[in-house]
Amino acid sequence: MESILDIASQMQKEAWAVIEDTDVMGLWASIGATINLVGSLKTDLLINNRDIDFHIYTNPFKLADSFSVISRLAENKRIKMINYSNLLEAEDKCIEWHAFYDDQDGNSWQIDMIHILNESPYVGYFENVAERISKVLTSETREAILRIKNAIPIDKKVMSIQIYQAVIKDGIRDIESFRRWKEQNPEDGIITWVPPK
Repeated sequence: MESILDIASQMQKEAWAVIEDTDVMGLWASIGATINLVGSLKTDLLINNRDIDFHIYTNPFKLADSFSVISRLAENKRIKMINYSNLLEAEDKCIEWHAFYDDQDGNSWQIDMIHILNESPYVGYFENVAERISKVLTSETREAILRIKNAIPIDKKVMSIQIYQAVIKDGIRDIESFRRWKEQNPEDGIITWVPPK
């Protein structure tokens, strides 16, 4: 039987193939943007949720630049849908793009591209969270996180940061314990937990 680590390794390879095929990083770089990988792929914790997360910065921020990149991304025949949210007036101060890519095996990948205003309170924040998580992960905690993530059905949305907090901070090691932990720790918007230095 394939181990959880083998499954995760295969998912990582598939995710990087999507990034390569779409040239998403090159497209943003072509307008002078800084594009940072964040989330599960960055922390080596991608398992069953085909989701690739980028945070993007441009100086100056121009909405037209965002649209020009996305119009070029949409030329890839495997991109089947793109959603757009304007949160420039919200606390986040960003544009959210969600592109949906169908790979050659028929799997759908979600590519989240968050184009962030330079005055947003979240500039660099999630990059720091990913870096801290990567630094404190052990082989035991990584495997526990992957097992819990893999046990959660795709249609049941759980923020990964909750799983990381439960495992790293509170010693949770299995799905049943995590379900109990989640009941005692309901989420409320953006979770700002980060592993201490």
